[in-house]
Amino acid sequence: MPEFKERKLVTDPQKAFHFTDLQRLKPTRENDPYEYQAGWGNRFVSEVIPGTLPVAQNNPHEVRFGLYTEGITYSAFAAPRHSNFSTYMYRARPAAAHQGYASFETKSNVENCFLSVNPKVETLAEQAEWSPFKLPQEGEKIDFADGLHTLAGSGDPNIKEGLALYVYMFNSSMEGRAFCNTDGDFLISGQLGTLDIKTEMGMIFLQPGEICVIQRGIRFCMNLAPGTDAARGYITEVWGSMWELPDLGPLGGHGLANPRDFLYPVAAIDDDLHVPYQIVNKINGKLVAINQDHSPFDLLAWHGNVVPYKYDLTKFSSQNSTSIDHTDPSIFCVLTAKSRDPVTPLADFLWFGPRWDVATNTFRLPYFHRNSASEFLACLYGKGLGRSDDFQPGGGSFEGSHTPHGGFHEGYQHGMKIQESFPEKILEDQLTIMIESSRLFLWTEYARKGCGTISTHGTDYKVWDALPDRFSANPRAKELLAKLKEDKIAEKKRLAPYYFGGFSSGANTSATEGVHSKELKPYLNGAAETNGTTNGVH
Repeated sequence: MPEFKERKLVTDPQKAFHFTDLQRLKPTRENDPYEYQAGWGNRFVSEVIPGTLPVAQNNPHEVRFGLYTEGITYSAFAAPRHSNFSTYMYRARPAAAHQGYASFETKSNVENCFLSVNPKVETLAEQAEWSPFKLPQEGEKIDFADGLHTLAGSGDPNIKEGLALYVYMFNSSMEGRAFCNTDGDFLISGQLGTLDIKTEMGMIFLQPGEICVIQRGIRFCMNLAPGTDAARGYITEVWGSMWELPDLGPLGGHGLANPRDFLYPVAAIDDDLHVPYQIVNKINGKLVAINQDHSPFDLLAWHGNVVPYKYDLTKFSSQNSTSIDHTDPSIFCVLTAKSRDPVTPLADFLWFGPRWDVATNTFRLPYFHRNSASEFLACLYGKGLGRSDDFQPGGGSFEGSHTPHGGFHEGYQHGMKIQESFPEKILEDQLTIMIESSRLFLWTEYARKGCGTISTHGTDYKVWDALPDRFSANPRAKELLAKLKEDKIAEKKRLAPYYFGGFSSGANTSATEGVHSKELKPYLNGAAETNGTTNGVH
């Protein structure tokens, strides 16, 4: 009978091979203090005080407690049911109660116009890599609204088409301040520090290795959780599109990011509603502010399907080859955003985490390639995947469309050698994400110069030294190439008598390209036929 091996309990999510190693009875990590609703694509219902939501209607003559009804629409009013998104909110005071707009001074670097006519953005033709983006200096108080920096993008929010990539670094919670992005949807990936995110629909606890999506038009506060001194992470924003689960095709109904693992907040309300607030709005890539004398987080109840949500990347149910060959990275797609091209997404958000590698008689690592997509990678924790051995969590790396790339490290070269294949766990204790887009990325001045961490892989990056030409140095290859030339000549001699005029006439001329020999000349001009071998052709 096989020896019984007791399973060891894992407590650190960053050391877990999969979320199930934590053996949790709740769908959240141990230190997450909040409750959530589960299930992708639902119309959720939530209330602080039971009985607050109106029954069988959305806008009664009088809402309980004298609350105001306020709606937020995400889609067109007449959009089909499957693409119709809206939420009804019941709050102490509507968002329309404010003291007007005011100018806003910020330390952030936000750029959203990624059209070729904008001189502030440029392409990066070569591969690029960023060291960890710098956190705020000690003694400098930076919150999310001041610590948001655009790296790259394509398109423009004004035409509702495209996307933008950001990094955020801040060391202060948003005190008396909230943020509202009216341009697009934010997909937030935490890398350093734990975030205590307050949204109009409720609270979300976000740790490194988790992602959160906040739809356009929803107000939120990005606060530091207890024990967190500074936070850093990445944001992918899409315009004119929305994040969706990818279709599974032959996988069937389950796999990759499963719908039940997406968590949505429950209604919550601030303890003190009578405090001044500044709402920082991003409109067409510009930041403006609304001042008001009350908290925007005053919802006692809501129902709808425009609701922020989070997902733990350690729950990803990875699929891969179990026989031969490296699978395309699309198999690691967590969320996708559609483009106007029905067969090409605007952006894919991909996961590269711990998994089994079992393919046999094959080169398991990614082959050298020139993909049509633009790719930005970021390591959230651990060793991670990047363009060089120096790649560190908190940085980033980039390869543009059709940029040649692949592996150059020693392990890659070792993997190309013939060897017996054993199943192995790979990418343990690490997590890397990739934003892949069909669009050409244009990069901001902040990404190219201002952040101070970029290095490009140009002429000083001699990666080719690690890729020797073994073919030219192979004596057997040279021998066979010489034999091949002889065989071609012999084959032309054998076939020439069958053609009137030899190979030099008409469409057959191209058949002799690359073959030059005095022995073949008589056959090129039909000499064989004029010497009596016409085979009855006159």
